[in-house]
Amino acid sequence: MTSLLPGHLLDTEGPPAATRVVVAMSGGVDSSVVAALLARAGYDVVGVTLQLYDHGAAVQRRGACCAGQDIHDARQVADAIGIPHYVLDYESRFKEAVIDRFADGYAAGITPIPCVDCNRTVKFRDLLATARELGAAVLATGHYVTSRARPDGRRALFRAADPSRDQSYFLYATTPEQLDLLRFPLGTLEKAQVRALAAELGLPVADKPDSQDICFVPSGDYASIVARLRPEAAEPGEIVHEDGRVLGRHQGVLRYTIGQRKGLGIASPEPLYVTGIDAARRQVRVGPRAALAVHKVALGDVNWLGDDPLGQACAAGLEVHVKVRSTRPPVPARLSMDAAGRPCVHLPAGEEGVAPGQACVFYESSDDAARLLGGGTILKTERAAGAVAEVA
Repeated sequence: MTSLLPGHLLDTEGPPAATRVVVAMSGGVDSSVVAALLARAGYDVVGVTLQLYDHGAAVQRRGACCAGQDIHDARQVADAIGIPHYVLDYESRFKEAVIDRFADGYAAGITPIPCVDCNRTVKFRDLLATARELGAAVLATGHYVTSRARPDGRRALFRAADPSRDQSYFLYATTPEQLDLLRFPLGTLEKAQVRALAAELGLPVADKPDSQDICFVPSGDYASIVARLRPEAAEPGEIVHEDGRVLGRHQGVLRYTIGQRKGLGIASPEPLYVTGIDAARRQVRVGPRAALAVHKVALGDVNWLGDDPLGQACAAGLEVHVKVRSTRPPVPARLSMDAAGRPCVHLPAGEEGVAPGQACVFYESSDDAARLLGGGTILKTERAAGAVAEVA
């Protein structure tokens, strides 16, 4: 089974024994396999697990990363493969960079992606700095994405070989400087192969289930966390139809996102979907499915990984493929700049359920192994008829 992996594993210079590698160990099967494979290959491996939160029930629940059980599992794996293991208390920085931003997003009526914020800050900014302090040449993780060196010596990101596991959407904010120090050994494998490797290597987490929820919301009830941190987001308000009719009341904008159909609590002869959220007025707007189609999005906080400068690519109307939801396939799109100087993406075929706060991620093509060109946060959406949804 180990013959499935490339011999170099990390694409680094020098013999493995002379190369120190810090592995981000979440306690799950993926990062555990990475650590075990690198240790078996002779690298100087140091395992690091981040304590990001310590919510009573989360500590006891298997399958939620970075909680107490997962720290214990990571330590067991490190002991089994004979590598040093450290637990770093990142709880305060995780709360500030991820949990607070998550709550702020829902309170503002947008749909944030905490995994992007976590990768952008805690994992690939703060943990990389720690890896350097430990004398590591690279930081390796269990993400399903591929990194390869280009002719100019810089590295580029590509979608994983297994499209059903690809995590490139959540890594679009990784900078070129970070890419030089990051390695993703599992990007060429399917999940079944990784589990087989875990069993072959005798890892105690070989049969551990995958995490299914946002890591700091182990119950799946994110609304209760947002309500506790930002109680104003749980204040009731009106549900208003696109045509202006008031159809009912809601129990807080935090319970809704663009494109949502279930749980609206209103009677209608036609299916209705959430088409907009006005947090300032505490209004949830609904309409028919046709009202969901978006043909243009304006972006903020864009991270660009293409060869030409972003401004040049937008001025040229570069044709790309984009994902506006992690679970959707890339669709054809075109880059441009709007009158305010913000990068924009035009979607000729339209996309449904595009929510401010989510990410729009660029790829060179729709191929399974396409190169990741970057992405940004959706600030504003426009429908063909000119209706606008915008982050306040």
